[in-house]
Amino acid sequence: MDRCNPHSGELLYRVADSSARDAQDAIAAAGAAFPGWAELTPVKRGQVLFEIVAGMRRRADELAECIAVETGKPPQDAKGEVAGAILQGEYFAGEGMRLHGRSLTSGTPGKYSHTVRQPRGIAGLIVPANTPIANIAWKTFPALVCGNTVVLKAAEDAPRIALLFAQLGKEAGLPDGVLNVIQGCGQPAGAELVTNPRVAVISFTGSTGVGRWIAEVAGRRLARVSLELGGKNPLVVCDDADLEQAVHWAALSAFSNAGQRCAAGSRLIVFSSVYDAFRERLVAKAGSLRLGVTAGCDLGPVMNHGQQQSILAAIAMARAEGGRVLCGGGVPCEAELASGYYVQPTVVEGLDVRAQLSCQEVFGPVATLYSVESMSEALDLANASEYGLTAAIHTRSVDRAMWFAQRVRAGVANVNAGTFGSEPHMPFGGFGASGNGTREPGIEALDVYSELKNISFLVRQGEI
Repeated sequence: MDRCNPHSGELLYRVADSSARDAQDAIAAAGAAFPGWAELTPVKRGQVLFEIVAGMRRRADELAECIAVETGKPPQDAKGEVAGAILQGEYFAGEGMRLHGRSLTSGTPGKYSHTVRQPRGIAGLIVPANTPIANIAWKTFPALVCGNTVVLKAAEDAPRIALLFAQLGKEAGLPDGVLNVIQGCGQPAGAELVTNPRVAVISFTGSTGVGRWIAEVAGRRLARVSLELGGKNPLVVCDDADLEQAVHWAALSAFSNAGQRCAAGSRLIVFSSVYDAFRERLVAKAGSLRLGVTAGCDLGPVMNHGQQQSILAAIAMARAEGGRVLCGGGVPCEAELASGYYVQPTVVEGLDVRAQLSCQEVFGPVATLYSVESMSEALDLANASEYGLTAAIHTRSVDRAMWFAQRVRAGVANVNAGTFGSEPHMPFGGFGASGNGTREPGIEALDVYSELKNISFLVRQGEI
């Protein structure tokens, strides 16, 4: 397959379009390596993972450069993503020293019981391109420390970073077959991971449509499935909010990473008394953002030409449905950006809550504005979505903040911050169409990648 530079449109390189047979070979290699890797103590597995993290630190600049070129991120964003992936690796490598179970009491005299974690087997990991090294770290480290072997399906739009990560694993002493990388499209390469009976656990981050298919197909064979899917995330601005901070975080939520975040703040819900002031400041902020891939730029291009055209079509539909485009709405006019897959930061108002852009994830730098009169109306609008990934509220009132955070249908609720943000030790995932209830990362990820076994033994009292 051809992979083009999203900034220039020029061919970067050609990458193998893995077939179903390629995926089967990778699964076979993972199966052969599983007994030996699972037999290592968790502490030893964690030590190998720490060596991978050390390699990531040594080659952090190389990893960041790869991400910047493949995905079109400005340099500081690519470096920040690598730093986050390193923290993720450190956290789960440390789990090798914990990987704890529980001691349980019994109603039977002389009976002692406890739980242990054991690996599932082969883990099929399917990652997206919007934050490629972060997603690779998010999935591979917990899968490996639990004792599973891995077949990693790299993102079509970020294939090389997966190979660099695998190379670091090899250099760190990861045994052959423990980590395998396949490239190519979801069909047939990714689909083989979903349908193959040897793959015990599947973790997927991507669109809700594909996630529904994975849940249906893998569910027939009772494979364990972890799905982190789309979002249409609300950010509420109350009448007592610090508007300068609210605009700052709204712009970051909606436009950073070119809006290519499942946690992007794409629905901005503003109290009517501050609506005009917020709108004016947000439009000015959006107009000041610098597009490009050099240091200091605020956002780069979207991942590919098809995604760019899909975003522009969604904006056109919003206009047709009565929306007013306050800024952006097209491609930039600067000559140096003309060949890339850029979309201007766009703000739309006046849409009905049932309009297409109000309901569907766009995965681009596009936000819609809504005016409300009260907290209850803000909450109702925030929850008027099939998605439930993240949410944020800006207010000076602790009472308002906690009332909203407890009631909003979202797996993550932030106060006076953006809709995004996940730390290695904190669970991330959503309600409704945003996932299937699992959480990654955090300690909850261990539940995805391990089986819990209860072991009990009975002491014969008379023989002591």
